[in-house]
Amino acid sequence: MSLASDALTILAALAGGPLLGGAVAGLDRVLTAWCQSRVGPPLLQPFYDVAKLFGKEPLVVSLWQVFCAYAYLAASSIALVLFFLQSDLLLILFIQAVGAVFLVVGAFASASPFSQIGAHRELLQMLCYEPLLVLVAVGIRLETGSFRISDVLGSSGPLLPRLPLLFLTLGFALTIKLRKSPLDLSTSHHAHQELVKGLLTDYSGPCLALIEVGHWFEVVLMLGLASLFWASSWIGMAVLLTVTYFLEILVDCGSARLTWRWMLGGPLALGMILSILNLVWVTLP
Repeated sequence: MSLASDALTILAALAGGPLLGGAVAGLDRVLTAWCQSRVGPPLLQPFYDVAKLFGKEPLVVSLWQVFCAYAYLAASSIALVLFFLQSDLLLILFIQAVGAVFLVVGAFASASPFSQIGAHRELLQMLCYEPLLVLVAVGIRLETGSFRISDVLGSSGPLLPRLPLLFLTLGFALTIKLRKSPLDLSTSHHAHQELVKGLLTDYSGPCLALIEVGHWFEVVLMLGLASLFWASSWIGMAVLLTVTYFLEILVDCGSARLTWRWMLGGPLALGMILSILNLVWVTLP
């Protein structure tokens, strides 16, 4: 790829990431309201909310939280840019993990018990989904012979028929990253969260807007990772992402939040077992 095409790709990721992520968030709210038989917000409501947050007076508990908000946004956007550039998958996962760590550090900078508990729960969620994401990347490497996304996109056929259990494992990680029940332990968009906003309790105004935009980058990144399982066809990719996201919404609407013990004993343990079984299957002659 030339320098000009790389620059255009970077601009497309930085501009298209928030637009696509905000649209997905708006569609999520509309479909969730439909599943619950209620009148939901308009499709563009997430953009209205973020614009309103940027217009509020900056109020921060600690200057360290401001730095962590910018660091989280930077890590999320860089990870998506590298995905658009078809870079190394392990590097992308490492950078998004760094952003999640900064989010936790920002919560620990507050003396609020809600933020402290939310930060501890976020660490437990990272303990759950990070190993699963690495195992998914290893499975893609064994099937395609490379960690580079460009090589995955150049494969002759879809990965899903050979990596179905790893795709289920990715679904567990996707539920956590999308902040969906039953794995929305640290923070949630819904009123049933007993920690209010947990991890984000002491964030407000522009800092909270930065985190929301960073989350949009992460959502697009995770959906992009899911799309790699049917990268050989645009139609298959669109169908796979549509079905996957709708199932995530159904699970979110039809389940109650689990405790962290259930999360580590359920999705983590089951995801590890499914991943190992699929990896053994792929390595068999």
